[in-house]
Amino acid sequence: MNTPAANSNRRSTTENPKEQQQPQQPQTAKEIIAANVKALIEQLEAGHSDALTAYLNAMSRFHHYSFSNVLEIARQMPTATRVAGFWAWKQLGRSVKSGEKGIRILAPIVGIKRKLAAEAEKDITKQNTRVLVGFRSAYVFDVSQTDGVDLPELDGISGDVGANRDRLLALLEKQGIALTYTEKIAPALGMSYGGRIAILPGQSKAEEFSTLVHELAHEMLHKAERRTATTKVVRETEAEAIAFVIGRAVGLETGTASADYIQLYHGNASLLAESLEVIQQTSAIILAALESFATAETMPDAELAKVA
Repeated sequence: MNTPAANSNRRSTTENPKEQQQPQQPQTAKEIIAANVKALIEQLEAGHSDALTAYLNAMSRFHHYSFSNVLEIARQMPTATRVAGFWAWKQLGRSVKSGEKGIRILAPIVGIKRKLAAEAEKDITKQNTRVLVGFRSAYVFDVSQTDGVDLPELDGISGDVGANRDRLLALLEKQGIALTYTEKIAPALGMSYGGRIAILPGQSKAEEFSTLVHELAHEMLHKAERRTATTKVVRETEAEAIAFVIGRAVGLETGTASADYIQLYHGNASLLAESLEVIQQTSAIILAALESFATAETMPDAELAKVA
């Protein structure tokens, strides 16, 4: 990530010595998560539930980013939809507008761990390895902060899951999860049994997609040791939040997520932080799987054979 535009903004605010005496910004991923979760709890307790929706929306848009950076983007610009560094926008034919303030995130600092000559001689497959040595501040900008050529439209789906339903079914099959349709589970829309999901027939495609994601979340999270460490409220809320994130990512109108989310933590910051991270990580896994199936659908047979 690059910072020219952000650096110019910071220079303009450091000319006055008094303005330099600002609270120190969090410098580690752990500090960023703690600060954002604390701020979120304060907003929820003040009755501002839209803050949680902003965080979940960010998870749907930026699932390739780390948990701490998703929180940072959501906090600094809840309306952000697509972010990139200064020079990355240049390469896409767009320029950051003058005076725009960058969104601060943490970028990894990668070093090289060199193997001893003796080790390399014993095993030639053991070469120098890349290792994470720390983090640095970096700045990204939302597309709304840039001007330039129009970006190619993403495969937007407004209220229609399109091919994503078949991709989700393929993911269930790959995970070895059986799917059945039965009216016996009414009035429940779906049930998770550990290796098997039952769905109530007659739902719209959008409703069925959301229900499938909800039950898949249960399969991934709540059929093992995590079930004994959480309450039913936590489990249901996590599954519903994951369905919200995935639904928004594929273009569905999914309402306001769980309006009762505040019941999840009762002021317990560690519980809320753990739950949000679980939601983000699980959503990222599902979205990455859907994207991989989409790539396979468009990849020529010869190329597909290489990665099969």
